[in-house]
Amino acid sequence: MTTDASLPASAAMPLSKRLLDLCLALPALLVLSPLLAIIAGGIKRDAPGPVFFKQKRYGLGGKVFDVYKFRSMAFEAKPATAPYAQATQHDPRVTRIGAFIRRTSIDELPQLINVVKGEMSLVGPRPHPLALDDDFSQRIPTLMQRYAATPGITGWAQINGFRGETRALADMQGRFDFDMAYIKQRNLWLDIKIIVKTALGGWTDANAY
Repeated sequence: MTTDASLPASAAMPLSKRLLDLCLALPALLVLSPLLAIIAGGIKRDAPGPVFFKQKRYGLGGKVFDVYKFRSMAFEAKPATAPYAQATQHDPRVTRIGAFIRRTSIDELPQLINVVKGEMSLVGPRPHPLALDDDFSQRIPTLMQRYAATPGITGWAQINGFRGETRALADMQGRFDFDMAYIKQRNLWLDIKIIVKTALGGWTDANAY
């Protein structure tokens, strides 16, 4: 497994980026609170179990944190084949409301809490389940360099079509290439561009299931 020591040095999140995150994430949580409450109620009515799902992900510098999502699968769902058991199209583990919130990316909205806590940014490389990164880092030795930047809810890779299940090495390689391009040229205006593109249509995608 690639460790923190093998990651390139990275400065702390720039103050301007942190301010942008807080200025957008805090009002978004407030404005969206009625929707979040409705979704939470729907999840409780649809299938027994908790409303939120927590999963360990790699963050800045490879530090592990808990990412928050709305639960979209049956509570007792067990991994089927792959050790990280990514959701697949027509996955029987996904609940009825889970299919909707995954397709529209509403299941990701609790990550605004991660943004407020400073564990994530609105824009950055999407964090993966630990086992997924551990697996693909054997085939892409520099994969963990993605975490030279704070992971994001959305990113350059996502608005360029690299979302959802990584079924093949080419899927992860394409995501990695876009993530590294973002890290090399990241600036506040690029973040704003990605946020606008996401807001205007980046929440849904054929690969979001």
